[in-house]
Amino acid sequence: MRFLHCSDVHVTSADYFSRRVLSLGWRRWIALYKLKFGGREQDYQDAADVLRQIAADLRHHAADHLILSGDLTAYAREEEFRGCREALGAAVDDPRRATVIPGNHDTYTPDAVEDRLFERYFGHLLQSDFPEYQREGAYPLVRHFPQDQVAVVGLLSARVPIVPGASWGKVGQAQLEGLKALIADPRLANHAFLVAVHHAPLTESGAADMPHHRLVDVEQLLRLLPGPRFALLHGHIHHRYHHPASSTRPHIFGAGSSTQRGRQGYWVIEVKQGRIQGAQMFKPGHQEILPVPGYEAPGPLTFGP
Repeated sequence: MRFLHCSDVHVTSADYFSRRVLSLGWRRWIALYKLKFGGREQDYQDAADVLRQIAADLRHHAADHLILSGDLTAYAREEEFRGCREALGAAVDDPRRATVIPGNHDTYTPDAVEDRLFERYFGHLLQSDFPEYQREGAYPLVRHFPQDQVAVVGLLSARVPIVPGASWGKVGQAQLEGLKALIADPRLANHAFLVAVHHAPLTESGAADMPHHRLVDVEQLLRLLPGPRFALLHGHIHHRYHHPASSTRPHIFGAGSSTQRGRQGYWVIEVKQGRIQGAQMFKPGHQEILPVPGYEAPGPLTFGP
């Protein structure tokens, strides 16, 4: 079974500066500086078009399931959620074909969370095949593919920041307990687990992320996922990389920012009969295989049993 993993697509409103600034709220006022003068507006000018191409690439790679690990939007405006949903089109019509979780940019303001903007456009994907393990709203969210012996699990780590820039994340004890019980379910024995969370467990170099940016309960999460039948798929850090699994740690796939100008890309991950067999990075709209940092040459990564 083949999975396409992308992240941090940041579909951005085209009319931020034609609005009355008061309507944006004070949290977005601060963000406007980064948008206009920090390069973000230019970096994501074509985000919706690139995302549309990624959705089309599912067919090119014969991918069975799309995993999008958060930051669908720039600043959690409704038109950004709508633009992301429209760009993905039929790729996210069916919960069997897509798993999408929110990132910190999708929970940028209390109003966006209270108005359930993410759920308004992607709530149809929050059905779980194992609802008895849900502990915080829809999460952990589970897709079960018994023929291929694989489960996709979505976790919520994105929280409304205290102030813009404080973009740390937390899964929380309730979800961790639900995940632990799920992994112990005898129906999932010898299954591969692809666990999607927005915040990065490690940086590209393998170090802990900065305190204001990190996943605060990362150690508790990693302890639940020991060994090569587990993979943790994330975004948040705008760099693509792979950290191989060990006997005590899962594979870690960072999808970077899949639509950022000059850094477009995504993972295609192969799973067969409960084993994560390999992965490749691709550029949207191309058959070009991208190099993986830390590996000598571009090409497929293959993993042992």
